[in-house]
Amino acid sequence: MALSFVFITCFMILLDTSQSCHTPDDFVAITSPGHIMIGGLFAIHEKMLSSDDHPRQPQIQKCVGFEISVFLQTLAMIHSIEMINNSSLLSGVKLGYEIYDTCTEVTAAMAATLRFLSKFNCSRETVIFQCDYSSYVPRVKAIIGAGYSEISMAVSRMLNLQLMPQVSYESTAEILSDKIRFPSFLRTVPSDFYQTKAMAHLIRQSGWNWVGAITTDDDYGRLALNTFAIQAAENNVCIAFKEVLPAFLSDNTIEVRINQTLEKIIAEAQVNVIVVFLRKFHVFNLFNKAIERKISKIWIASDNWSTAAKIITIPNVKKLGKVVGFTFRRGNMSSFHSFLQTLHMYPSDNNKPLHEFAMLFSACKHIKDGDLSQCISNYSQATWTYDTTKTIETHLFKRNDFLWHYTEPGLIHSIQLAVLALGHAIRDLCQDRDCQKPNAFQPWEQILSKCSKECIPGQMKKATGSQHSCCYECVNCPENHYSNETDMDHCLVCNNETHWAPVRSTMCFEKEVEYLDWDDSLALLLIALSLLGIAFVLAVGIIFTRNLKTPVVKSSGGLVVCYVMLACHALNFASTGFFIGEPQDFTCKTRQTLFGVSFTLCVSCILTKSLKILLAFSFDPTLKTFLKCLYRPVPIVLTCTGIQVVICTLWLVLAAPTVEENTSLPRVIILECEEGSALAFGTMLGYIAVLAFICFVFAFKGRKLPENYNEAKFLTFGMLIYFIAWITFIPVYATTFGKYLPAVEIIVILISNYGILCCTFFPKCYIILCKQKTNTKSVFLQMVYNYSAHSVDSLALSHVSLDSASHSTATTNPRPGNKTAACQNYKHLPVQVLAHTGMEKTMHASKTLHQKRSSSI
Repeated sequence: MALSFVFITCFMILLDTSQSCHTPDDFVAITSPGHIMIGGLFAIHEKMLSSDDHPRQPQIQKCVGFEISVFLQTLAMIHSIEMINNSSLLSGVKLGYEIYDTCTEVTAAMAATLRFLSKFNCSRETVIFQCDYSSYVPRVKAIIGAGYSEISMAVSRMLNLQLMPQVSYESTAEILSDKIRFPSFLRTVPSDFYQTKAMAHLIRQSGWNWVGAITTDDDYGRLALNTFAIQAAENNVCIAFKEVLPAFLSDNTIEVRINQTLEKIIAEAQVNVIVVFLRKFHVFNLFNKAIERKISKIWIASDNWSTAAKIITIPNVKKLGKVVGFTFRRGNMSSFHSFLQTLHMYPSDNNKPLHEFAMLFSACKHIKDGDLSQCISNYSQATWTYDTTKTIETHLFKRNDFLWHYTEPGLIHSIQLAVLALGHAIRDLCQDRDCQKPNAFQPWEQILSKCSKECIPGQMKKATGSQHSCCYECVNCPENHYSNETDMDHCLVCNNETHWAPVRSTMCFEKEVEYLDWDDSLALLLIALSLLGIAFVLAVGIIFTRNLKTPVVKSSGGLVVCYVMLACHALNFASTGFFIGEPQDFTCKTRQTLFGVSFTLCVSCILTKSLKILLAFSFDPTLKTFLKCLYRPVPIVLTCTGIQVVICTLWLVLAAPTVEENTSLPRVIILECEEGSALAFGTMLGYIAVLAFICFVFAFKGRKLPENYNEAKFLTFGMLIYFIAWITFIPVYATTFGKYLPAVEIIVILISNYGILCCTFFPKCYIILCKQKTNTKSVFLQMVYNYSAHSVDSLALSHVSLDSASHSTATTNPRPGNKTAACQNYKHLPVQVLAHTGMEKTMHASKTLHQKRSSSI
């Protein structure tokens, strides 16, 4: 290292280039002209040399200790401004900049601020006192910086005079959020409130409750420590000790205080976790001495130094223990990386830090990358110059990735956000102004401007493709969401069970309760059909009552059976009324029970009629005997209906239907009857279907009986209508949703009820009213006689065929070998005898059956 130093000095000329501030222009670090000027405050050097004069004079002293990471931050600002100038964001308007080095001192920052506030294009460059600065045109329109909260507070108090916007990329002190004391201060990073809260939460979750804290003796350090102490107490974390270091390296007591702090850490052996709110150079010195004393702890890093490359490159830094840090959000760094790749081609005429870095880099060109930063820091304590610019550029080109490794992505992203926010604010102000003129707008007008227009209530912010979080687009809140404030990050959700909201809503609305009401057009139609059905029932009852003694009414089972069936039909039509209107517990329980029992009673009566018809016209002795044993009308009706009553009773007792609010629809609440048990509901309908199927089978067997007086084929057709209706009902009921679900069941009830009513009673009413001549006893008996004679003829022919076959078998069986003789004997049997015998049997059977059928029917 020493040989390298001697070698380098052979080619270097030692010059005192830490120039005194003879003119204001000497104080400017980097400058570039433009229509609108933006100021910048960066701590490019880590300290300002103390004056040796006695007494001390009010002079700006020399700055030493070149900070590579902060130098990169100035480049980030320059790069961001150039990107805006090369884009269409500010068409025809160029942004310029003036960047000053604060040297990590409030004094230098205040001096730069005075120049920012000086009147534009004034040769004397003085701040003019005025009572009203509304129309005052200062040298710059806004300021980016500073980094440290202590400096930002001092600068902001001066900028308040003209309400000049100040956008900080690193100052996190919570007090800066106070808009009363700092009305023009803005920042692109969160305050320490959130950082200290996260620290306390991390410590608690890690199971630690005994920690130490180190901070700086300035506004940032004290405020951060106080906030952390409050958060720690809330999380049951105790602070064992609080050590405070001088805020500036120029303080002569800083070495002593660091040693005292390390002694405190060693003495508190039980404290293994230390929270550090320090600046980078504080941490650098603290850690170097801690390594010497072999101190190993868990260090909780603040965002000030958590990603600092200067700390990472400390020799043997891993011996310190573990470092857990909090940092700022990162963004896309690709364009900035490309900018650094071509930095050697960038002019350094008006960029003093770039020229200084080039000289320092050249002085350390033979040093390895790991020691390069320390070499630059050592050389920057003095000032060197180099005699060949071309050689400087060559060295930068060969090792241009060195700067990239020292980049802190979180801070670079924050600076990019700050520049872009100002760019969008200026764009909004320049839409109807000529911003090529310096007095187009005043600085205080930017405070009201934003990168994006504020989102009104009913909208929310949505991130765009840009990497900047302050630039967004406004989108409408979706259905069932709302926002009631401006610039909300997300829409609030309505309670979907009771409220709803349309698109772009500012509030939630109560859902309307819906059900199949009496004034609904479909409900009115269904009620009209039910009333019409009841009218038909009454009409049929009157017709049957007035024609009680006619054969048609008698063949229908008599007036009692007809009245029972008509009453069931009337109840079925009436049950539809319980499906309409606001559901109540009583109506929910009554409607299915009433329909199930009454329809079962009706089908039971039809079953007895089918059995009676089949019994009357059956010629099969075996079947006839079985039907006679089975045919017990009253027990059949009571048993079939009683089973349904038991099913409905169990349903009502164990799982009764109840009123339920269906909230699954977005805008309405459907008030409906929940059937309680799908199994019970299916059992009730299934039992009716079984009875209907039995009726269908019996009716189908008797479909060819005397036409004018036979109900069987009409009953068959009625049962088919029932089956078609209810088979269709199952999928429709399962897929229908909403208030019209009860209407589906009403329609099916009406179809099946009308089908059975029409097929059972309307043909008889037609005969009674339109064919009165056929509704007499003589015609009825003649028709039965003809049917019986035809049936007996068919039966006699069947017997003759059987007798012939038996006789033939008998004549051929005795002598199987004499087939010819048997055939000849059979051929000569007298046909007349067979015919006569058959006729006698037919006449006798016809007469007997005629009398039985007449009396039976």
